[in-house]
Amino acid sequence: MKQVVSISLGSSKRNGITSAEFGGQEFLIKRIGTDGDKQVAARLIREMDGQVDAIGLGGTDLYIYAGSKRYTFRESAALAANAKKTPVVDGSAIKNTLERRVIPHLEAKHGMDFKDKQALVVCAVDRFGLAEALVGAGSRTVFGDLMFGLGLPIPINTLKGLARLASIVAPVVTQLPVSLFYPTGDKQTQMTPRFETYFRDAAIIAGDFHFIRRYMPDNMRDKLVITNTVTKDDEVLLKQRGVSTLVTTTPEMGGRSFGTNILEGVLTALSGKRPEQLTAEEYVCLIEQTGIEPRVKKLT
Repeated sequence: MKQVVSISLGSSKRNGITSAEFGGQEFLIKRIGTDGDKQVAARLIREMDGQVDAIGLGGTDLYIYAGSKRYTFRESAALAANAKKTPVVDGSAIKNTLERRVIPHLEAKHGMDFKDKQALVVCAVDRFGLAEALVGAGSRTVFGDLMFGLGLPIPINTLKGLARLASIVAPVVTQLPVSLFYPTGDKQTQMTPRFETYFRDAAIIAGDFHFIRRYMPDNMRDKLVITNTVTKDDEVLLKQRGVSTLVTTTPEMGGRSFGTNILEGVLTALSGKRPEQLTAEEYVCLIEQTGIEPRVKKLT
């Protein structure tokens, strides 16, 4: 049995362990939250190094993409460097391959129509593949990177504008602690509604679940939510808020959706390669070979 462990800067209240089969291979999958403690995360990565088949970085990004450019978070790179033998992944390759395929899959297999629908992507530089797919499907998109990441009341409406923003902001932001603009530790369990108008006007809410959960309003009636890292308790919360349909970009494992870093770890372990050796095309082939599809669940 292969093992993939996610070491997360997120809340330990969201921990989980399960087993699952991918490509005929059994996996033991585990998430360990460190409540925002980077020293504990570093120690755990050192302890897991050489003991498991892949280590996922959760509650942070190692890379973000905008257009053809990739930006590296200094703090996350330092965490990843604690592993000398075991591959460390953050899920960004999955976001840039699997999530790019989610919208066409929902159109073809579930008859969903995205054309002219208002879509709010809470943080698009973290989900650039998903953002591009929504634009390609004809959605009227709002990218909330400045609003939910930096607290600035400035929506972004085009991919060109997003790439321009990333080229200016990313070189600076990636040198700062992730906790300054992304909920880590107990902040992942806090809810402080923000920019509610953009939630209200959108038929589709997409992107990182911790941003969605933290900032969504009480009324999410009839919304389609496309996200990930959703526990059973999160599903109950979304149902209470009136969300009609939940799509998780990774499949259900043990009654919940784990982070993209877990799935990237699974595919990396299956490939037998280091993550830096895998191309986007190889990830797509692995996704197709394993039959990985998004999960669609009606809540109301």
